[in-house]
Order: sequence, then structure tokens, then C-alpha cells
Amino acid sequence: MHRLAQLDHRYVWHPFTQMRDWLKREPIVIVEGKGALLRDAHGREYLDANSSIWTNLHGHNHPAINAAIGRQLRRIAHSSALGFGNEPASLLAERLVHAAQDPGGASSPARRNLCKVFFSDDGSTAMEVALKLAYEFSRRNGRPRPKFVSLQGAYHGDSVGAVSLGHIDLFHKAYSGLLFKTDQVMAPYCYRCPYNRARPERADARDYRKCNWECLGKLEQKFAAQKRRGNPYSAFVFEPLMQGAAGMIPQPAGWLRRAAGVARGHGALLLADEVMTGFGRTGAAPGLSGAAPPIFACQHEGVRPDFLAVAKGLTGGYLPMAATLTTQAVFDAFLGEYEQFKTFFHGHSFTGNQLGAAAALASLDVLHSPASVRARARLEETLRAELASLWRCPQIGDIRQVGLVAGIELVRDWRTREPFDPRERAGIRVCDELARRGVLTRPVGNVVVLMPPYCTTPAQVRRIVGALAEAVAVLSATGEGERPREP
Repeated sequence: MHRLAQLDHRYVWHPFTQMRDWLKREPIVIVEGKGALLRDAHGREYLDANSSIWTNLHGHNHPAINAAIGRQLRRIAHSSALGFGNEPASLLAERLVHAAQDPGGASSPARRNLCKVFFSDDGSTAMEVALKLAYEFSRRNGRPRPKFVSLQGAYHGDSVGAVSLGHIDLFHKAYSGLLFKTDQVMAPYCYRCPYNRARPERADARDYRKCNWECLGKLEQKFAAQKRRGNPYSAFVFEPLMQGAAGMIPQPAGWLRRAAGVARGHGALLLADEVMTGFGRTGAAPGLSGAAPPIFACQHEGVRPDFLAVAKGLTGGYLPMAATLTTQAVFDAFLGEYEQFKTFFHGHSFTGNQLGAAAALASLDVLHSPASVRARARLEETLRAELASLWRCPQIGDIRQVGLVAGIELVRDWRTREPFDPRERAGIRVCDELARRGVLTRPVGNVVVLMPPYCTTPAQVRRIVGALAEAVAVLSATGEGERPREP
């Protein structure tokens, strides 16, 4: 075992990892990266098929971002945002506000425009900021008991407030005594929707579903019932276009726009979690063209939220940094004389730090470059074409792609949609086989996630998908995973 792996085993506690299993074998220790490739301590190379847990946009060791960080380091790395501003954070806030505008030019109330930016550290803190701002804004505007609703299977981070917005028992049940209650509503999970009358086909379930938008009906009923109780929901919390940790659950076209309309119709704020979906991950919005396509998922359906939380790809995957964008109306609710104590009493030591902001500015420059726009379009098209070859695998039940994000759901038999028992670790076993073939990603339960960096070439995409087909075939050859014995 490599010395670095020994040190890892001795001292490091990994996130979302059963450490008993981790300690049974030598871990892959990454020491270097270039473009879409990673190299471990033994010199083995791997394709980064999930962008280093959904963060890396343009590839590792990108020269433009490297140079921007170097230039900033020669000036200053960090100074406090408590009482001081700084150059790159000011420039970045402006860029984010402009990027969040409706690219289609649709009109909306001026005070609903996203025009203020609060910086923080990661996705959880970005959501925590949005939650606290929404709570206090609602309270100051006549709703003394603000209440929130989010989607089934929602995951919005690990801080206590963000966990309270989530509904994945596996992650959240252990902390139930620490949390405040939020409500959940049916997610538009077409593949496993009880109202979808369509028989399984070899296609994305959104394309052959047969339903009457019952999921939207449930949303309307939820809002109406809460209103009758005399305490309407203060905010609707959602990931636009695709729920990530829920299992890469995509929303059928039109759902986001209609769901936002339901929430708006009941006077609720819209809180969009674009920690995973932001910065071009969901592809170009249909019907829009130009040198600078929209980079946020909400823009695909003309939805303008009151809060927009971003992180992960904000710095191109280089440094931990996050931001919460909100409106002038929310900002004004926290204005007052010093002795009124209307201040937003929340902050982070590295808020708006110069290194992170410099990396983010460079990443945005790359993102909007014609070369990157072309590369993303090519990657999306190549990924879609290659994924189609996986339908021949009987243990693949659904392939769902939104832009540059794909979730491949493993099942015992596609004709019945029967899932693998969690104890069979089907997703983990497939990803282990992928690693043996030089491809790194991580499953969400029985769903294998593919989310490569934007620099990934067509040949590398073919290698990733080909390795996945081989890995799933191994699963099939071992009897589809032996059913776990009953205790």
C-alpha cells in the first residue's frame, strides 16, 4: 500500500463514506490532474467522469484559471469582508447579477430582479443564507411563522437549516432532533411516478410518459391546504430541471415554469438551488441563441427566483466559494438605523475572498468564450449519442440526461423496473468496475452519475460510456447481484 494511502487510512475520515468498507482496501489517492484526466499516487490515469463531485467545469489545471489565481496571489490572498470590500469580489458580484438576468429579455417586476449578492463558502452555506433571508423577510412582511415546502427526495446541504429543507431519510433522519419541520411535495419522477400509465420503454421516461400532470396537481393541493390553515407557505425550494442527490431526477419540459407559477399564485417566494445545475451544466436553453447562452437552469423556462444559490462550479472547481443572489426587496427589508438591529447577522471568515473571486472571474470568462460554448454543445450532443448505446443493457432501466448531466438508473430488469436492494450495492459495484477501467464517478444509490468536465473530448466520452457498458455487463454476469438473505 502506498504511504499516502496508509496515512489516509490512519488519519482521514471521508464524507458520505462507510469507513469500515473504506479501510478494507487501498484507496485511490489522487496526486495530479490535467484536463479531464486524473493521476493517482501509483501513476495510474483515470477519466474524471463526475467533475470531481460536480465541481470542475473546464478541466483540471486550466491555464487561464491558474494564471488568474497566480496574479491575485501576488497582490493579496484574503482580507475580511466584515467592514471592507475588495476588488475581485465586487467585480464578481456584478458579473453574477448580469449572468442571472433573463436572457430572453422577458419583463418582470424590477424589484424581483436578482441584484444583490451575499458570498459564502459552499453549497450548504449558500442555501443556509437563502433560508435565513427568506425566513426573516417573510417574518418582517407579516408572516410570523414562515413555513417552507420542498420536493420529495430533496437534498440542499448538510448545515442544520439546509438539512431541514431536505427529505432523504438516509441522510437526514439521524439529525431529526436538531431540525425544524418543512413539508414535502411530490417530485416529478416520471420513471417511478405512480400516475405514469406508460409501460417501460427503451427511452427516457419523460419522453413516453402518460399522465395528467398529477404532480403539479399535488403541488397546487399542498399550497391550497396550507393556505386554508391560515399560514401560507413562505417559500418553495427546488433544484431546477434536475434534482441531484435525489437520484438525478429530471423534470419534464414545462414542469418548472408551471410549478413556479403555482407557488407565485399563492404568494410564495422562489428559492432556487443551482449549486449543481448552475454555470452551464444544464446546457443551452432551447430557442435562445447568441454568443453568451444562459448559464443557469432557471433561465431555460423563464423562471426568475427570489433567491438563487450557487457554489460548486462557481470557481471552476478550484476553490470553495458560494453565493446567494437575491432581490432589492429582500435587501431593503434589512435596512434600518443601527439601533434597530435590522442587520443580517450572518457571515463567514472567508466571505468574498480574493482568491476564490479571481478564480470565479476567470472561470466565467472561459465559460462565455466561443470555444467553450462550442465545446459544451459538442459534449452534450456526443454524450446523448453515446448514452443511446446503453439501452441494450437489460439492467439499465432509465437514462436521463439534462444538458451535460446524466443519470443512469440500474434495475434488476428493465421490463419490470424492479430496483436493486440497497444491500446489493449495485451502484457502488458498477462504479468500482468503472474505476478498474480507468473511469471515476460516484453513484447515487442505484443511479450512476456521469457529469464530465466541459473539456472532455468525444473520444473520452466514448471511453466513459463504453466502460460503463462493460461494468454493467459484469453486474449482469454475476447474476444481477445476489438477493440479500433475510435476517
